Amino acid sequence: MDTLETRYRDLSVEEFDTRTLLANARQQAVQRKLDDFLIVDVDAHHYETESFAEIADFIEDPVMRYEAKYQGYGGQGISSQRGNYQNLTGRVARQSQARKEKTPAADHHRDIEVTKKWMDAISIDICCMFPTPMLGLGTTPRVDVEVSLARAYNRWLIEKVLAHEPRIKASLYLPFNDPAACVKMIEDFGDAKGVIGFTVTSPHYKGVYDNAYMKTYAMLEERNLPLIFHSAIAWGGDQHLQLCNRFMAVHALGFTWFNILHMTNWICNALPERFPKLKTVWIESGLAWIPFVMQRLDNEYMMRSSEVPGLKKLPSDYMRDMYYSSQPMEAVKNREMLECTFKMIKADTQLLYSSDYPHWDMDLPSTIYDLPFLDETAKRNILGGNAKRVFNL
Repeated sequence: MDTLETRYRDLSVEEFDTRTLLANARQQAVQRKLDDFLIVDVDAHHYETESFAEIADFIEDPVMRYEAKYQGYGGQGISSQRGNYQNLTGRVARQSQARKEKTPAADHHRDIEVTKKWMDAISIDICCMFPTPMLGLGTTPRVDVEVSLARAYNRWLIEKVLAHEPRIKASLYLPFNDPAACVKMIEDFGDAKGVIGFTVTSPHYKGVYDNAYMKTYAMLEERNLPLIFHSAIAWGGDQHLQLCNRFMAVHALGFTWFNILHMTNWICNALPERFPKLKTVWIESGLAWIPFVMQRLDNEYMMRSSEVPGLKKLPSDYMRDMYYSSQPMEAVKNREMLECTFKMIKADTQLLYSSDYPHWDMDLPSTIYDLPFLDETAKRNILGGNAKRVFNL
């Protein structure tokens, strides 16, 4: 039987083409006339390891630049991070770091061509690109490595990609373990073409309430640049998650846990009151955790409000002023629960579509478009209108 799976299995690595794997997505987009919608993907992933030889050239410290080129990136490389099982031992081919997708000769970087292929297939007008293996960089024991790799990647991204393709934007990586380096990152790159915000990867062990970060928040607020908390997992670096012996378990818990932790500290330390114009976005932790945290914090607040004197309203009210990405959208089979969640977070104005491409649990725009309880205005807002407003596109 000739199926997409068997056709792909017969392809050699050199013949790999994103459009083959996304043929059904393109058909779906055409059927729903999604090309008539503005669709902004606020969480599109880039496998920076495929261009790491180039990125290493942007490392400013000559000794570390040599170390990076000699040792490489992952595994026992310069970042010394434990791998995971996202690509199911290579069965999720679009995520394979060994892919060698053919692209035509062009006067711009190959990564631009590859990115535009999947954007066109899914019907994405604008995407916000973010690195993938670097999601765990905040747990590295070497802070100097995090800072150096972050600066190198951000400079490479600005010069090689953002400067040449207006459809690709980026929320730049902030090396959160070094508050002074975060400030310098904003000073150096905050005005660069295509930069629409700055991102903290949630797996880290620094309190967001530390006074050392207040200058960073103030600078972002002044520049009207959103602060994103992008969740991830830290299976090898978090003692609690090390109790999980299946990737499914750590993926289900880890992506929610780190944003729950930092969100709670953000509210309980009255940071929304201290920086009322700073837009915060919580990405890749789904939606199911939000009602849980709203109810837990409101319940505690009603009994112990004296511990949080900086708050002027319920924690859930602050959370309804924040922004969230749609992926992964749980409870698709329980529409009543999902509809309730949408109402609790004011999804029509606060929810931002994200695909999380090319990860194995990615969501197509149809996950929003097909929801029966949304009218067309809400669909257009979530798929692109809200992001246009939040990121000043």
